[in-house]
Amino acid sequence: MTGWSCLVTGAGGFLGRRIICLLLKEKELKEIRALDKAFRPELREEFSELQKKTKLTMLEGDILDEPCLKTACQDVTVVIHTASVIDVFGAVHRQSIMNVNVKGTQLLLEACVHASVPVFIYTSSVEVAGPSSYKEVIQNGHEDQPLESTLSAPYPHSKRLAEKAVLAANGWTLKNGGTLYTCALRPMYIYGEGSPFLSATVNGALDNKGILPSTGKFSTVNPVYVGNVAWAHILALRALQDPRKAPSVQGQFYYISDDTPHQSYDAFNYSLSKEFGLRLDSSWSLPLVLRYWVAFLLEAVSFLLSPIYTYRPPFNRHTVTLSNSTYTFSYKKAQRDLAYKPLYSWEEARQKTMEWVGSLVDRHKEMLKPKTQ
Repeated sequence: MTGWSCLVTGAGGFLGRRIICLLLKEKELKEIRALDKAFRPELREEFSELQKKTKLTMLEGDILDEPCLKTACQDVTVVIHTASVIDVFGAVHRQSIMNVNVKGTQLLLEACVHASVPVFIYTSSVEVAGPSSYKEVIQNGHEDQPLESTLSAPYPHSKRLAEKAVLAANGWTLKNGGTLYTCALRPMYIYGEGSPFLSATVNGALDNKGILPSTGKFSTVNPVYVGNVAWAHILALRALQDPRKAPSVQGQFYYISDDTPHQSYDAFNYSLSKEFGLRLDSSWSLPLVLRYWVAFLLEAVSFLLSPIYTYRPPFNRHTVTLSNSTYTFSYKKAQRDLAYKPLYSWEEARQKTMEWVGSLVDRHKEMLKPKTQ
């Protein structure tokens, strides 16, 4: 497609910025519009330095601001929608998550119709499928399995509703008489440089004598490297713009994983941080069934106190389920329809992530120096 343009929402986030970097290498792309609520000064500088032949425009605005979305979508060919509130700990009010993740997606779809944007790619989540129970076991799952999360927790619920809206919009008639084509990508737990979850885990360990907080010793998962998830988005937009591939991609969802070994969250975090002296927590923990019911009681206490006090439990049923399930998925359908093949091997991804973890450790040591002098 000659002289096309792309809007990326959530462009300043962990995944969004990686997508921007890959988009800049695409042929005949005349403009990238990077939309986020705010851009950090260092990211503004990074994006400015990346500009070469392709124009990179940074737009600050809210995903719930209709006029902003209509302006951002004007004369755009492809929308990649990564903007989302990701919260599994109950730190964000439920309605705020539903507004951004569901209503924001619906408003963006409507803006695409108004501006006649023909391609829409949505960053969904494996949590759309589950796990719904820590007893549920899915190994090398695939798209033909009728899996749908039954959890009432706001994050998986909102992502499920948003994905349904995106896939239902496939085939909508645009203002100019054209047709909107959509697809959704469901990545596994995403890791890599800049991962907010991994950063919190490592920093938590550094503040706790090097002991990694247990995030799931009974789980079996297949995390995916952020660079490979970004690459899948590029392949999806290429496929939807290719008349030969588009019919098999339109209205479809795809699990996105890579060759990262299947392992528990605890083992995974340890493999990325053991070189820096961090170690697993060997202390006693509650049996899984008891931990689940304690989580239920803590949620009940939080609900009862909510009119007068905001109490955030240290864990909830959602986190207990996530961190103790066997839930792995294959990327064979993405390989078939999108020609997806991981851009980074496990060894490369591990090395890059470990170097970044090392920088977190070094920064922590620097922060402690004034206290010891």
